[in-house]
Amino acid sequence: MSSPLAQPAARQLWPALRMLLVLTAVVGLAYPLALTGFAQVAFPDRADGSLLKQDGKVVGSKLIGQSFGGKPQYFQSRPSAAGDGYDPLASSASNLGPENMDLIDAIKVRRAAAVKLDGTAPDKVAPDALLASASGLDAYISPTYADQQVERVARERGLDPTTVRRLVDTYTAGRVLGFLGEPGVNVLVLNLALDRLR
Repeated sequence: MSSPLAQPAARQLWPALRMLLVLTAVVGLAYPLALTGFAQVAFPDRADGSLLKQDGKVVGSKLIGQSFGGKPQYFQSRPSAAGDGYDPLASSASNLGPENMDLIDAIKVRRAAAVKLDGTAPDKVAPDALLASASGLDAYISPTYADQQVERVARERGLDPTTVRRLVDTYTAGRVLGFLGEPGVNVLVLNLALDRLR
């Protein structure tokens, strides 16, 4: 003989299972598909990851930084601590404190590389040439760091520095809403614009 408490529990089980199936279909399938469809129609570029193409081939996303391998004809990105560098599957900062010797040594190496590559005075190297961002995937550099690279990029490409500086100014984004954040230059977008000057 079943307990009197078992019958109400059994009666509640089926409605609960039906609700689980309905909510799974609505919240787990229909809602995400509807939002994905809306995004594809309303914001197709953003929905697809803001991908950038060159000669019909995807070369990156304007949202994710990437390495330019120290190629002197390109503007260099901010250092990355994400995975092996610029890995979008391992987005993270180094989480090293200001007195950590690994961070101090990395800054010394990055400072020396910036001095060698751009001829910047050691005490004038822009902070974003030395420190990775919190995500390790920052696609932007400061106008100061971009300016420190102008002479080298112009020399390597056989361009007038004024032309390169004007391009940097063109691709410098201001503060969001005029007061949030800092101005920045999207490195990939700028480098693709340089390639189009050929």
